[in-house]
Amino acid sequence: MSTAKPASRALLTGAAACWVLAVAVYLIAEAIAASAFPGYSYATNYISDLGVPEVATVDGRAIDSPLHAVMNAGFIAHGVLFVVAALLVTRAARVRHHRWFVALAVVHGVGITLVGIFSGSQEALESGLAAFHVIGAAMAIIGGNLTAIVASRTARRGAAALSLALGVVGIVGLVMLVVDPGTTAIDLLPDGVWERLSVYTIQAWELVAATAALAWLRSAPKT
Repeated sequence: MSTAKPASRALLTGAAACWVLAVAVYLIAEAIAASAFPGYSYATNYISDLGVPEVATVDGRAIDSPLHAVMNAGFIAHGVLFVVAALLVTRAARVRHHRWFVALAVVHGVGITLVGIFSGSQEALESGLAAFHVIGAAMAIIGGNLTAIVASRTARRGAAALSLALGVVGIVGLVMLVVDPGTTAIDLLPDGVWERLSVYTIQAWELVAATAALAWLRSAPKT
C-alpha cells in the first residue's frame, strides 16, 4: 500500500472539497432559480432556460427566470471548481492519462462558463451569440462525461466501474437529446429529461470521485 505525504493529503482533501462544493453550488443554484420561474418543469425545460435574462418564448417554451443571475453564477462557479479539483488531484496522485484528464476538465470548465456568459435567449438567437451557448453546452457535457471515463482508468475497482458507467450514460443521454426530438419515429423522453441525464451524470461522478479520494486517504498510511 502506498503512503500519502502530508502535502498530497491536503491536495486530495482540497480536490474532494471542490468536487462536493461544485455539486452543491450547481444543484442549489438550479433549485433556487427554478423556484422563481413560473411553471418551470425539470422534465420539459432545459437547465439553461433558468439562465435566460429576458421574458420571452423560445422554441415554444415560455421563459421567465427572475433569478437568471443565480443560475449563471452557478454554471461558472461549477466550472471553476471542476477545473481546480482536477488540477489538485493530478498534483497529489498519479492519474493515468493525466494530460487528457486535465484537458477534458478544462474543456468542461470553459464550456459551462460559456453557458453562464452567453444565454440561449431569443435575442441571442437573433444576434448569433447563442452559438457560443450551444458550443459551450456541448463542451461542458462532452468534456465532463469524458473526464469521468478517463478517470475510470485510475480509480479503484468500484469507483472505476461507476465512473465509466456514468460517463457512458451521460454521452448516451446527449446523443438521445439530439436524436429523440429530431425525429418523429422516436419519442421516448422529454428533452429536459435527456439533458439532465447527460448533465447529472457529471455531478454524480464528482461525488464518486470525492468519495474515492477520501476513502484512499483513510486507507493510505501517513508518512
